[in-house]
Amino acid sequence: MQAVRIAGAGSTAFGASPERTGRDLFGEAARIAIDDSGVPRAAIDRLCYGNFVGTVTERQGHQAPLMAKAAGVTAPATRYESACASGGVALKSAVEAVRSGAADVVLVGGMERMHNVTTERATEGLAMAADHLYESRAGVTFPGAYALMARAYFEEFGGTRADLAAVAVKNHRNALGNDKAQFQTEISTSDVLEAPTVADPLGLYDACPITDGASACVLVSEAYAEENNLDAPIAVTGAGQGTDSLALQQRDSLTRTPATTTAATAAYDEAEIAPSDIDLLEVHDCFTIAEVLALEGLGVYDRGAAIDAARSGETTRDGDLPVNLSGGLKAKGHPVGATGVSQVVELTKLLRGDHVNSAAVPDASLAVAHNAGGTVASATVHVLEVRS
Repeated sequence: MQAVRIAGAGSTAFGASPERTGRDLFGEAARIAIDDSGVPRAAIDRLCYGNFVGTVTERQGHQAPLMAKAAGVTAPATRYESACASGGVALKSAVEAVRSGAADVVLVGGMERMHNVTTERATEGLAMAADHLYESRAGVTFPGAYALMARAYFEEFGGTRADLAAVAVKNHRNALGNDKAQFQTEISTSDVLEAPTVADPLGLYDACPITDGASACVLVSEAYAEENNLDAPIAVTGAGQGTDSLALQQRDSLTRTPATTTAATAAYDEAEIAPSDIDLLEVHDCFTIAEVLALEGLGVYDRGAAIDAARSGETTRDGDLPVNLSGGLKAKGHPVGATGVSQVVELTKLLRGDHVNSAAVPDASLAVAHNAGGTVASATVHVLEVRS
């Protein structure tokens, strides 16, 4: 089985880009990643591309050939859709293609553009990641769904809105200086607690924003990297994917995320690591409670123990286990189809030492990316390691 190296990584700036097309955004991210890799476009064997709501926001299906053209790639291209985990699923497929020997070079990326439509239209599109029959048709949107999960967590384990506010404050602070982040502004606990309620107990600052943007990576086999003298010190050593019931009422618990645990177990087993080996993480914090649930689902905290991790300083940039040094979805932004790849772009730079926050983790050699879809009905986990 071929080892997988990340030869190049790149993202557009995240934020509001209603004047730009999706193909324009992805073309930029792909160009940055390809230039970073030193790999000629002609060597790319396939494109794995993640996108969720492009058929709604851009009225454009069959996007993969468009994105291949935008990237200047003639290789076979496929679009992957798994809600907010679309990018992570595309990445897992790309990793498998290189591992199996089916490809030596894969361009993997994702894109989402939502600011060109109204907030109502974007929300309608995003709600399609829930169960239409039992949830979205009844008026449930994701702020409400995650509020239910937060309330269930508080009832089972305790915790306060201030605990969740610490997650938002931490991630906004981490985004300061990240020139790709949507929000590069610091917020306070008071800002979070005094913000308008979105769905009790979650307020405006507990939620990630609507985001336009694209990200891409160039994956290569270890043999290709050696033969072409590529500088590719970051390896993907584990990849996992998990699935859970789509609708919340069909689950045994609102405070567990089995899809995350399934994905993490598979990724850790492949990489031959334990949760205690992880130096830093990028997790799917679409809402502040989602970061808490992710850390417990990933096994780095016991159930009920992650609620005060940010407030106690354990997951801050100078804590024992830095989480979302990019700013996370909360502050970096959440261009849905790109998010799973953007997490790996950020971790690659952090581990290589060329990220604005690399100085916070100078000795880090192992990182984990966690990408989730919907209320974690889908999840992917990837393990990245520094290899000579």
